[in-house]
Amino acid sequence: QVQLVESGGGLVQPGGSLRLSCAASGSIFSINAMGWYRQAPGKERELVARVTSGGSTKYADSLKGRFTISRDNGKNTVYLQMNSLKPEDTAVYYCNADILSAYGYYRDYWGQGTQVTVSS
Repeated sequence: QVQLVESGGGLVQPGGSLRLSCAASGSIFSINAMGWYRQAPGKERELVARVTSGGSTKYADSLKGRFTISRDNGKNTVYLQMNSLKPEDTAVYYCNADILSAYGYYRDYWGQGTQVTVSS
């Protein structure tokens, strides 16, 4: 059984910062890419950022410069540092990882989501 557990969401004022964490646990043999997606009310889920096991990153164009993704391979954990937050960043943020487990093949896993609310 593989689980992704997110933490770090909450309420923050515009211009503030938050750091999200997502730890993968269970019968994990290897993790390929890890990333963050978000879904605002009434909108589709969208990519925020992804990072490969080698450290290559990809960001949504609109978020470059404000958000930074990183990972600790030894801890099977991915982070998202969010700075200069705006009200339009309000969404549920989901962790995603491509994991090789006891099934014997890579498959996508999702966390339960963490709410980020940017409001004064």
